[in-house]
Amino acid sequence: MGLRLTVLGGGREVGRTALLVEDLDHERRVLLDYGVSFDEDDKPILPLSTPPAKLTAVAITHAHLDHVGAAPMLYISARPPIFMTEITKEFARLMIEDMIKLAGYYLPFEYPELETMLSCTQAIPLNKPVNIDGIELEFLNAGHIPGSAMVKLRIGNKTILYTGDVNAIDTRLVKGIDTSNLEGEILIIESTYGNVDHPDRRQVEDKFIETVKSVIEEGGIVLIPAFALGRSQEILALFAERMPYADVYYDGMSRKILEIMLNYRNYINRIDLLEKASRLFTCVQGTGMRKKILKSGGSIIVTPAGMLKGGPALYYLKRIANQRRNAIILVSYQARATPGRLMLSEGVVELGSPRVQAKVFWFDFSSHSGVSGLMKLVKSVKNLEKVIVVHGNDSVVYDFAYRIKEEVGVEVHTPANGETIDLS
Repeated sequence: MGLRLTVLGGGREVGRTALLVEDLDHERRVLLDYGVSFDEDDKPILPLSTPPAKLTAVAITHAHLDHVGAAPMLYISARPPIFMTEITKEFARLMIEDMIKLAGYYLPFEYPELETMLSCTQAIPLNKPVNIDGIELEFLNAGHIPGSAMVKLRIGNKTILYTGDVNAIDTRLVKGIDTSNLEGEILIIESTYGNVDHPDRRQVEDKFIETVKSVIEEGGIVLIPAFALGRSQEILALFAERMPYADVYYDGMSRKILEIMLNYRNYINRIDLLEKASRLFTCVQGTGMRKKILKSGGSIIVTPAGMLKGGPALYYLKRIANQRRNAIILVSYQARATPGRLMLSEGVVELGSPRVQAKVFWFDFSSHSGVSGLMKLVKSVKNLEKVIVVHGNDSVVYDFAYRIKEEVGVEVHTPANGETIDLS
């Protein structure tokens, strides 16, 4: 009997994270995240299933769809209590509603299941432990996006620390993780960038601002496709700090996300910069305004989707891509086979289409820790006995696990989806 972990998603892959912790002696089960991925045709890929009626609790680390997107599926036939921070609850509603609107045909749930999930949600703040049937659950700042949390779970005779997605550096949206007081016998850690470090953020920002200025000073339009949740607001805050005089517009779901962030000030590192951005920059309202923006040069447009897979970004792209004075600046990860990746590698948005004449750039604004930050986290965990590496591609997972084994000397696992690990 004892304690065990089953990986339902996120095993040797990035996306659809879902981890089931079971205390077999007391028949208690905690599900850590329940996310969704998308294939090359944007069809959702769901995690492996688990009986929702047997869940003691569900803990959601943050509102990106690869961590929360499949959660409404648990509420088709049951009502397990689900825990997240209050701002994550607001984000999750918005993100899942949008997913249902775009991909609902392929999903096993609809809006009623989302509403049931939200009605079962208990919003808890960071650093305030709660007790659920003898299990202690606590959220710690993860530094990834506002409201994102690491999960500290005291269950059976063990303490489990699950990182979710983490970032070690301070950004304008959220402070990086605090590694000074972490403890647990078992660490479940993401490994998105488990074999590489990001460039210095200040240098990235300096080069980014310099590039934007050079384009608008020549009368060009700068299109910045960015993730609606997190990246768009980080870029707007950067412009508020470094280019408050600029003619900046923001569009799509990033507008609603910004409103939510302004309503949850305690979760934002530099709320002053977000307020300044909201005050100085222009929220795009409809197609008429979009046409007007495109008639004059020197403007900056921040809008989803970050990989150019849809959203208002495609509307703007089609209208500015054929002029050399314009620029498309990508600031988000570009997954394989996405239009953004194709534009970077081949100079086209889709195979057979005309080459993009506008200048194309990519800057690393990742909200995930690089390997140095991840290793610092691992080494800071007191009483550590076992590390389980998830949320990374095959080669990265193995590289990171090997490094942990060499430098820390603890037991390390790299489970695939469907695999179960004894935690006792």
